[in-house]
Amino acid sequence: MELTLQMFLTVCPLVALAGFVDSIAGGGGLISLPAYYLAGLPAATAAGTNKLSACMGTALATYNYATSGKIERRIGLCAGFSALAASVLGVVVMKSLSDQAIRVLVMCCLPVAAIFTLRGHGQAVQRRAFSDLQTVLIALLIGCAIGFYDGLVGPGTGTFLILLFVHIFGLDDVTASGTAKVPNLMSNIAALISLFATGDVLWLLGLPAGLCSMAGAALGSRLTIRKGSKLIRTMMLCVLILLLVKMITDVLQ
Repeated sequence: MELTLQMFLTVCPLVALAGFVDSIAGGGGLISLPAYYLAGLPAATAAGTNKLSACMGTALATYNYATSGKIERRIGLCAGFSALAASVLGVVVMKSLSDQAIRVLVMCCLPVAAIFTLRGHGQAVQRRAFSDLQTVLIALLIGCAIGFYDGLVGPGTGTFLILLFVHIFGLDDVTASGTAKVPNLMSNIAALISLFATGDVLWLLGLPAGLCSMAGAALGSRLTIRKGSKLIRTMMLCVLILLLVKMITDVLQ
């Protein structure tokens, strides 16, 4: 596929914004994937190239959160490994459902997510006292649920992970955001490998876009670590609203 300057000018700024948003509250794919469509990439190539740039941005955000001590490794790794397996089932189910049925399901979930986001605003976090075994089992279940959603639908995966980590484990918003990056990164890498195997990654566009994603992720993760929960909750509500608007628009088309 022939690359043009216009393609880079379309993709790179939007992917940088996606990396910024995703590093804070998840949902960056709502911005980056349409950017590749706007550049004229076929759907499969857009998905593969998007995974490349997303991996680069998420990896840097994960590093920043980890070096700041804002990742619960046990929770993140357990959720990540189970999400990998469950996402495969989600893809299988997706192929048996109509697009409209999936969108309606997501639209039903979004108001609930928004209520949970608002409910904890301004409240102190109370850490849940789970045993090590309980923590592992719950993290595995969360990974299964969100991995299935990621395979079935995709957008908003990171946002839902943050909500579950806050309201189930009682993690503070910043640590929940950091911990969510681990299963996000693992899921992105698995998808990238799969799409690379089918030749659906446009490296010459994805690598420069990935650098832009890393720049956005670096800024977003550092701001989150410094500013804390207020920034995360505001950005999460924006992501949820954007996702709801997208789903309604898709259903009405």
